[in-house]
Amino acid sequence: MSAEIAPDDIVATLEEARANDREPLLVTRSLEAFLDERGLGAGPLEAVPVGEGHSNVTYRITRGDLEVILRRPPRGPLPPSAHDVLREARVMRALEGSARVPRILAVSDDDSIIGAPFYVMEKVEGHVITSEIPRALDTPAQRRRLSEELVDALVEIHAADWQGAGLEGFGRPTGYLERQLRRFGGLWEHNRTRDVPEVERVGAWLGEHLPASPPATVVHGDFRLGNTMLAPEAPARVKAVFDWEMATIGDPLADVGYLCTLWVDRDDPPLGRFELSGVTRQEGFLRREELVARYEERSGRSMTDIRWYRTLALWKSIVFMQGNLRRVASGSTDDPYLEAFGDGVLELARRAEAMASGGP
Repeated sequence: MSAEIAPDDIVATLEEARANDREPLLVTRSLEAFLDERGLGAGPLEAVPVGEGHSNVTYRITRGDLEVILRRPPRGPLPPSAHDVLREARVMRALEGSARVPRILAVSDDDSIIGAPFYVMEKVEGHVITSEIPRALDTPAQRRRLSEELVDALVEIHAADWQGAGLEGFGRPTGYLERQLRRFGGLWEHNRTRDVPEVERVGAWLGEHLPASPPATVVHGDFRLGNTMLAPEAPARVKAVFDWEMATIGDPLADVGYLCTLWVDRDDPPLGRFELSGVTRQEGFLRREELVARYEERSGRSMTDIRWYRTLALWKSIVFMQGNLRRVASGSTDDPYLEAFGDGVLELARRAEAMASGGP
């Protein structure tokens, strides 16, 4: 369990929360009342952290025979517009039936219940791939199918009728890339604790080589293998896509560039801590150029400049890492995973500059 989520993060009452020097992440009595009002289970609840708690915090909530998932932001202070779980819930609700999203069961913007906004969604049974593949899917043919399913799930997201789904105003359909550069440039200035000239140089390069965007779609913002749930049995199938906190309306090719940036080809050099899912080195998984080709075939869009979009994804990752470093420096988290980001910012900045210059 991450240091971000500890046993004393769950208290029974708001009175206990006020008496606790460490802001709790869950208040069970008021949450039980909230669930009762919506007919979601009965009796005392049990809460178990899911994942490592480095971004939005996720709990599995059990009440009798009911199992659901609760998502809330981490402790503050938080970067502007980050960790917006209400926005995440809105886009998932809108996409139900047109993309592979868990069903949203309840949403609350009332901080008095657990201390922050939150939402409750259905629990999807399956397997999240990080370091190993379910035995039934661990063949070259199934690995290839898994890769294809991942691309197809992204194509479905980008094909969703976001206007018909009520997402007017969720994001502006034009100028997405320019806003990304302004927003993340501003976040870098907000979170910066030292000079990293490579970050400024890469940001300038992105601005000077801005590609033309295709028509706007829903953009997931963090689309990668580790944010999907797979059916554990063959044939390989993506059951659900998670972690929609960065979703907006914008340039769909940004999702493709991000997926390719985090994807590891079998002959890539070792990436150390930045190799989030090295399983894709195995035989059968599509290579990056094959991912792009399948996306182009299935979506009808052409990837205009994969190097630019991959550089953008890497640059944004640096800004996120710096934001987490600031959280460590402010004392709002003691997560050792985030504390290790110091050298990582410098390493990724060098990689981003090399990529902008035409490197791998």
